[in-house]
Amino acid sequence: MENNNSQVQNGDINNQPMTFKDWILTDLLLLIPIANLVLMFVWAFGKDVNKSKKAFFQAQLIMCAIGLVIYIIFFATIIASIIASTTNRGY
Repeated sequence: MENNNSQVQNGDINNQPMTFKDWILTDLLLLIPIANLVLMFVWAFGKDVNKSKKAFFQAQLIMCAIGLVIYIIFFATIIASIIASTTNRGY
């Protein structure tokens, strides 16, 4: 009975909106290099994470992936144009 009660209480905590203090603490933790990447994955895919925090970091990871793809395409295009402009054109 006690275990069942703790699961209900834990579920209630995960459904409550995050407070201002929680978001400030989250932002401060994201300022730490390397730890921010680890924390983003922990919060996006963890079990005992607030629902709004979990959804936010899942969206953040998707946006990071989209940004990375755009970044790679952009620099691949620049490198390809540099290589094309420096090749011998038969002069």
